[in-house]
Parts: sequence; structure tokens; C-alpha cells
Amino acid sequence: MNIHPLKISLYIIVALLALLGLTYVSKTHTIEVGKEQDGFSLFNGVLKYPTTSTFFKNPNLTKSNKQVYENIVENIETVVKEVEHKIPDFTKIDSTKIERISYPKASGDFIKKLRAQLESAECRIIHYGDSQLEGDRISAYLRNRLQGMYGGSGPGFIPIKQVYSQISADVTASENWQRFAAFDPSTPLFIDKNYGAYLSVSRFTNVYDPIADSLAIQQLEPTKATIQISPSSKLYFKLKEFTSIGLHYGNAATPIKIKVLNNGVLIKEDLLISDGNYHNYQINVPATPINLQLELEGTISPDFYGLTLDGNKGIRLDNVAMRGNSGTTFASLNSKSFASMYQQLNPKVVIFQYGGNTVPYLKDSLQVTKYASYLKNHINWVRRKSPDASILFVGPSDMTTTINGELKSYALLNYLDETLKQECVANNVAYWSMYKAMGGENSMSFWVDKKLAGSDYTHFTAQGTQIISELFFTALYMDLKNSK
Repeated sequence: MNIHPLKISLYIIVALLALLGLTYVSKTHTIEVGKEQDGFSLFNGVLKYPTTSTFFKNPNLTKSNKQVYENIVENIETVVKEVEHKIPDFTKIDSTKIERISYPKASGDFIKKLRAQLESAECRIIHYGDSQLEGDRISAYLRNRLQGMYGGSGPGFIPIKQVYSQISADVTASENWQRFAAFDPSTPLFIDKNYGAYLSVSRFTNVYDPIADSLAIQQLEPTKATIQISPSSKLYFKLKEFTSIGLHYGNAATPIKIKVLNNGVLIKEDLLISDGNYHNYQINVPATPINLQLELEGTISPDFYGLTLDGNKGIRLDNVAMRGNSGTTFASLNSKSFASMYQQLNPKVVIFQYGGNTVPYLKDSLQVTKYASYLKNHINWVRRKSPDASILFVGPSDMTTTINGELKSYALLNYLDETLKQECVANNVAYWSMYKAMGGENSMSFWVDKKLAGSDYTHFTAQGTQIISELFFTALYMDLKNSK
């Protein structure tokens, strides 16, 4: 058989052109949440085949992101290694590489008011966020820095029933405690939507309906429960100092006995107020208790919104982690009880940190816009309970998904970050872009490579948490310093 080399070459060229032509009709398909695949629809699946943009992709496009990331980390790691109570040493860092906070138009007035609130005799800060905050991550670092500058001690809010490990205090509840959260779909929602300002409730008896369960209630025997509180053995020194303990509760319909013991010595004995309203049972001790025990007894448990462990003055910062939440639960809560608790807590600064849990489900720019607008409504709902509070918003981190077997940032993440910033500053809310502070698009991969983020390409490791927290604090400090 006579095969001419020219014919073979022509055949190869035609075949390659045909294969190239198929890239123009190949499309990107979503095969599951967070994962995309280029190719052709085939029955219920996708036959993998590159699109034109994927085929001609430049592998060097992310080099600039890598350089930004490396500059940021190298720049800030020198600060993190300093003594924890010191302010950032600006002689060792290039402050032009720090991602700054974006403020509303009257930025000077905003910062001046914020500084006055932080410098006041008592300043409670409530830091709401998703799972990035679990275990007092990020909040603990920020709290320690601010307490070092403005005074104060103690870890603030601690839930009674622990569902994840805490670094802020050692709180151990007896086994009969149950936890219910407004943001937890695995637990039934309370009809009255009364979860307090911390959006979760702990109880030591079941929930009873006073009408439907009236017969069962009459036959109930008293139940005992305990809470043991000790200072944390981890991390920051100021976390370990607290002398003002608050037990926040409501919905108490029957008498509840309470005993308070410090190192086994009875220091207080009372009955909780059983009028159904919100109350803060206050315990003051002259020095940090090594082993404080609360003993409770009653037939029906009140709703306990949690503990606050504070110093007598200065910064008090509460960490409220809401796993899986996108910040759109607040406006569905019981407004009256939330406002009553806010009146007692009197937060002067509220920080929101959301967006990450929404990122994988955003399909187009319209959904981004709707989410940002919806989130604004929930922020304003909280703001109405404390109209004088300064509001800050921390945007989502970079997050990575798999596209054609390659790890890349979610397509709409940058647009979401910009949209949230615009919505915030137009609504008198300061905004800090964690996404840009990390290095922007595709930076998460480098954080993972440096062991600063986990294998889920979403959550920070302990060292990564320290660095991202310092980036936020440094940006805040630069503005507070300049406002003087």
C-alpha cells in the first residue's frame, strides 16, 4: 500500500482542526455544587472535553496572585512574631501592601466615633460569623489586641452546651444539657423564635407545651444540672482573667434554684426570676475563679442564652459562631426578646462576617445582588436594636472549587466581594475584604500550600487564623491611629 507522507500530514492537520473545532461547541456544565466540567451533555452525564478558553489557557495567569500572596504573608509574619500585646511595628512592614478597610463617605466621622467607643470605660463588641469563627478563632486574636490597647479582659460569650472545642474558656456542662440554635437545621425551631442575642439556647430539660403537655408537667420531678467554669489554659493571658460572670436566661415559667460555688465553697444561693422575661443573673467575684460551679434545680428548664465572662472594664468581645449560616437568620428572630437582651448587653460595636456559605450556590450576578440586598436587611434589623453601634463587615475569604480537575476560585467570588462592599458602604457599614487581603483570586491554594489553610480550601489553620486576624487588626489600627 502506497501512503504518501503529504497525505498523512494533511490527515493529521484536518483531524487536529476538527478536534479544535469541537472546543468551540463544548460547554461548561455544573456537575454538582462547587464542581464544573467542560464537555458535552451525554444522557445524564458529561463527556469531558475542553472548551476553547480552557484549551488556550495561559498557565502563568496566577503568578501575580502568588506574588501578592507571598508579599502579604512575608510582610505580616514579622508582626505576628512580635510580643502579643504590642501594636504593629510599622518599621518592619510595608503598610502599602495591607488591605485597608472601606468606609462610608463620612469616613472621618465613622472612625472618630469608633475610636471613642473603643476607648470608653466599657465597650462590648459582638462578632457574628460563620464557621470561620468556631472555637473563638479570629475573635480571640482581635479581642486580645484590642484589650491590650484599650484595657479589658475575659473571653466574653460562651455557650453552655458545647458543640465544638473552645480556646476561650473551659466550660463543662452536665450530660442532661441540650442545645438548640436558630441557625441549626438539625434541631426543631422554637415556635416563639426566642433565641436571644447569641442565637442559641441551652436547656437541661425537654421543651414542654404548657397546654398540650399540661398533664405531663404536673407529674414532673425536679431535675438537677451543673455548669463548671474555669479559665482557659490556652493562648492569650487576658482571656484567663474574668471577675464578672453573667448567666443569661429567659422563658422561666417555674421556680429554679441556683447555687454558686467557688472551689467548692458556697458563695451565692438564689431563685431565678420566673416571669418569662429575659434576665441576666450576675455573679461578681474578687478574683478569677479557678473552679466555679453553678448548680441548678427545677422541673422545667428556662432557656439559657449562655454565659458572659468579662473583666470589670474595657473591651468585652463576644464570639458568636453560626456554622453553615449566611447571616440571613436575624430578622426571623423574636424581635422583642432580642431587643431586651441588646438593651442589657449594650454592644457599641457589631461585626458581621458572612458570605462564604453562599458562594458555592451563586449561579449568576442577579443572585449575588439579591443576597447582598437581603443581607443588608438583616444587618439593619440588628442595627435597630442598637442604633448607636458602629457596624463593621468582614467579607468572605477566597474559596476554591474544582473546574476541569483544576483548583480555582469560585467564578462569582470577586463580584460578591465587590457587591458586598458597595452595599455596606452605602448603608453606613465599614467593609474589610478578607478575599483581597489574602491575595485575591486563586490565593487560597497558596495558603493551603503554606499550611495556613486546611485541605477543604476554605478554613484557616491556627497559624493562618493568626495571620488573617493580624491583617484585619493592622488595617483597623492604622485607621484608629491616623484618626488622632
